[in-house]
This record gives sequence, C-alpha cells and structure tokens, in this order.
Amino acid sequence: MDVQEVKPCIESPLISQENAFESRKGFTKEEIVEEVKKQLLLAGPLVTVNFLIYFLQVISVMFVGHLGELPLSGASMATSFASVTGFSLLKGMASALETFCGQSYGAKQYHMLGIYLQRAMIVLLLVSIPLAFVWANTGYILVFLGQDPEISAEAGLYARFMIPSIFGYVLQECHVRFLQTQNNVFPMMFFSGITTLLHILICYLLVFKSSLGNKGAALANAISIGINALLLIIYVRISTSCKKTWTGFSIEALHGIPKFLKLAIPSAVMISLEIWSFEMLVLLSGLLPNPKLETSVLSISLNTAAVFFMIPLGFSGSISTRVSNELGAGKPQAARLAVYVVVFVVATEGILLATIMILSRNSWGHLYSKEEKIVRYVGEMLLFVATSHVIDGIQCVLSGTCRGCGGQKIGAIVNLGAYYLVGIPCAVLLAFVYHLGGKGLWTGIIVALFVQAILLLLVISRTNWEKEAKKATDRLQNSSIPRNALT
Repeated sequence: MDVQEVKPCIESPLISQENAFESRKGFTKEEIVEEVKKQLLLAGPLVTVNFLIYFLQVISVMFVGHLGELPLSGASMATSFASVTGFSLLKGMASALETFCGQSYGAKQYHMLGIYLQRAMIVLLLVSIPLAFVWANTGYILVFLGQDPEISAEAGLYARFMIPSIFGYVLQECHVRFLQTQNNVFPMMFFSGITTLLHILICYLLVFKSSLGNKGAALANAISIGINALLLIIYVRISTSCKKTWTGFSIEALHGIPKFLKLAIPSAVMISLEIWSFEMLVLLSGLLPNPKLETSVLSISLNTAAVFFMIPLGFSGSISTRVSNELGAGKPQAARLAVYVVVFVVATEGILLATIMILSRNSWGHLYSKEEKIVRYVGEMLLFVATSHVIDGIQCVLSGTCRGCGGQKIGAIVNLGAYYLVGIPCAVLLAFVYHLGGKGLWTGIIVALFVQAILLLLVISRTNWEKEAKKATDRLQNSSIPRNALT
C-alpha cells in the first residue's frame, strides 16, 4: 500500500490515515527477492559487528591465559560475572530502542530518534551506577556464592578494572541501536573492525609491557569499548546521514522516561533470562561427576555455539529493524513479508551450518585440546550443539520480531516459561537423575529452545499486523511531545 509522505516534525501525523493498514493476500516474486536483499544487506554487517564485539572479551582472556592458570580462571569467572550482572541487562534495556527508534524512523518522525537515543543513554547511565558497585564487590559476592576464594579474589580485581567499560558499553549499545534502526550499519562494522585491531595492540601493551598483568586486559576492555563508543558518537554528530535524526541535545529527552522503561525493563528481562540459562549450565556442570571434564567440554561447546550464534543474532537485529520500520510506516503486510523471509533464510542457514558441524565434529575438539577424551566428548556434544543451532536461529529471529513490534513483555514471559519452568528443570532431571551428564544439560537447553520457538511461533502466527501498525502509531503519538509545550 502507498502511504503519503509526512514531514519529519513532531506535530505532523505519523502516517496517512487514508487506506491505512490495508491488508492483501500473497506477495510477488519481486517483493520477496527485494526483501531478501534488504535482509542480507542489514544482517551481513550486523553479524560482523556482533563477531567483532564478542571477540574483544575473547582476545582479553586469551592474553591472560599466557600469564598462568589462576589469572585465566579469574578472568574467565569475572567475564562471566560481568555478562550476567551487567552487559546482558544493559544490552537488553538498549534493545528497547529497536522498537522506539525503528518505528519512528519508519514513520518519518526523524527528530524523535535523537530524543530516544538521549533518553536511553540517561536511563542506562543511571542504571550503570549500582552495577558499578556490584562489580566493585565481585570477589566478595563470588565467595558468598561458594566459589573458590583464591579465584574469586583474582576475579574481583579483574572486575574492578572492568568497571569503566560499563559506561562505554552503554554509549556503544545505544548508538548501535540508533544507527541500526536507520539501516545505517556499515559504519558500525568499520568502527568495530578498527576497535578490534587496536584492542590486540592495547592488550599486548597493558598485559605484557606494563606491571598490570591480567588487570591490564580488563582495562584494555574498557579502553577498547570506549574507543568504539567514541567513534560512533563522533560519526553520529558529524555525518550528514544522521543530520535529520540527530538534531542536538534536547530537554525532551527527560520526558517520557516511564514509557521508555515500560519497554526497556521487559527487554532486559527477555534477553537476560536467556543468557543466564546458558551460564547456569556451566555452574551445573561443576556439580557432575568428573567436573573438570564436563566443565571443559561444556565450555568448549558453549563457545562454539556462541560463535555460530552471531549469524542468527545478526538476522535478529535485521528483522527487528525491518518490522519496526514497516510498522512505523503503516505497512503491516511488508512487516509480515519480512518475517516470512527471515525465518526461511535463517532456517536454511541453520541446517547448512548444522550439517557442517556434524560432519566436522570428530576433528573440532583438536582446536581446543590434545587429550583424546576431550576431543571425543566434544565430537559427541557437537551433535547437540548442531541441533540447538537450528532451533536457536528460528527463535532468535522470532524474538527480534517481538522487539520490532514492541512485544517485549510477551517475549519475557515466553523466555521465563521456556527456560526456567521447562528447560532448566529438564536439564537437571536428565543430568542428575538419569545420569546423562553434560549431554543431559544440553538436552534441557534444546527442549527450552524448542518450547521457546513454538510459543513465539504461535504468538507471531496469530499476530494481527494491521493492529500492530495501529499500535505503532499510537505509541509514537503518545511519546511525541509538541515543541511548543516545552517552550
């Protein structure tokens, strides 16, 4: 359907109401091909960005690994603790911008993107303050949770030097969502590449050429994240591509914070519940017989899954952008087509990569260990990883669809039920009652992913896209503040 163009000002109507939200059946071949192109152009750079940002932490831990077993254990534990208590929460809250900025951009309410960006930064920076206090006491918290005192102390020191990275991470994630929702993803890929290359040098200097040791790797994280955030900030301020969406700081950002939190909090819960469940696998593996073997193999399996997961994660970002843009523009059928296309693409990608993992499973373990026992066990676990990858890709893009629609509350409820009412209990039952060990733990996650995918599929299949487009209009109108009300 055609929607009349509106001027990018707050007082103008978000979309034309004439013939708004008209529905039709079927899509042409040209429309499907065009949508595939849009998805690939968005997802490709986002996959690269996710890889590069993920490897910042990996590179730091790799450098620390050359300092000895204790520094490595402390850095690994601190990195995991930081992910659970900080990065996952902030990433989730920033994801609310995928709804607000995406729908505003589709509705041509360009000025509001900058307002939402400022609003998100204010809220997330305030949230970062208590998180910094939590990280400052990481060592004491880990001891309280029953972890080894020596490793906990090492992790505590590492986490304290990571504290500055919290604030850089907020700025980075908010600007990433701001640019992503405008389909402006290539600068993010370029800046992430620069940051990753610099990070290798910074880690080398701070870990080996200074007296900081493993604490230097933590500080390198903070510096590199800060560099990436600074590059994004400079780009947004000076680039002509952001001229309409960034118009300077405004007092409007202080208004509508409760409405922002209504999406930001469920977004944080939605993402955190999923991330926490995988971290729980590592903790549970330590309680199994032969915990060293189980923990090592499970960690390798999780790292493998995390690397491959970057691909559907990129498509999750692309579909949230496509859906939010089209709903904001009053084009519900285009949003529906985007969902159909991305599910097909990700399912195809999942099957292809799963096949590769299965065929190479017997040699994959050699990348991590020379011990035949570990190599053989990793090969067996890759069958489970491959299965989970196919399902995980589908649920990932369906979760992105929920974010694009503003359905984070539904996503949070689904994740709570799938992982903590079904998946984790199933994992415990299979691992400890039926004595399936690490395979039982991973089977529990597969069950959780399957339940999650089925529930999200039911929700999406029953979605009234015309109604969602109307909701997008109402959301943006309620969030917009006439400028004359502020003067």
